[in-house]
Amino acid sequence: MSSVRLSVFARLPIPGKVKTRLIPALGEEGAARLYARMLAHTVDVAQQSGLDFELRVTGGEVAAFHDLFGHDIRVVEQCEGDLGARMAAVEPPCLIIGTDCPAMSVPVLQAAAGALEDRRVVLGPANDGGYYLIGFREEMPFLFDDMEWSTAKVFPETLARLAARQIGPAILPELADIDTAEDLAAWPEFE
Repeated sequence: MSSVRLSVFARLPIPGKVKTRLIPALGEEGAARLYARMLAHTVDVAQQSGLDFELRVTGGEVAAFHDLFGHDIRVVEQCEGDLGARMAAVEPPCLIIGTDCPAMSVPVLQAAAGALEDRRVVLGPANDGGYYLIGFREEMPFLFDDMEWSTAKVFPETLARLAARQIGPAILPELADIDTAEDLAAWPEFE
C-alpha cells in the first residue's frame, strides 16, 4: 500500500523536556542525548523503509528539525490537545510511531504497511501494555478518545474498542520501549 504515510511523533532533544522518566537515572543532559540517539535511529529506519514519511513535531521549531535532518524531510506541527487528539488528527491511511522503540526496523514498518492492504487497523504491542505502532486506513477517533495514555491499559483497551466494532486488527510482534532506567539496561548501545 504505497499510499500509506508513516508519521513519526517527535520532539526536539532539549534537556529537561524529553525522556523525563529517565532524568533521575541519566540527568537532563543524559536523557536528552539518549532521546537524540533514539530519534536519529527512528528517522534512519523510516528513511530506509521506503515509505513516505513525515516528522510530526511538538516542542520545537520546524526549522530546528530541518537543521537536524535536512530539508528533504517533511516536518509538520502536531495539533493541539492530548496524545489521542494529536494521533486522531493524522490523515489515514497512516502508520504512527514514536521514537521510544529501539527495535523498530524496516521489516516491522514494511509489515505494518502491508497489513493495511487487507486490514483496517494494525497494532504493534509494546511490552509495557501500550503500543509502539498504530496504523489505520480510515478515521477512527474512538481509538483515541478518553484513553489513559502511558499506562498498561492502552493496548487491551484498544483491542476492546476494536472488538466492540467487530474490527479485527493485524498484530505485529511485541517489542520493548525505553521509558525507564530498567528498560535502558537491555539497550546499552543507546546509553
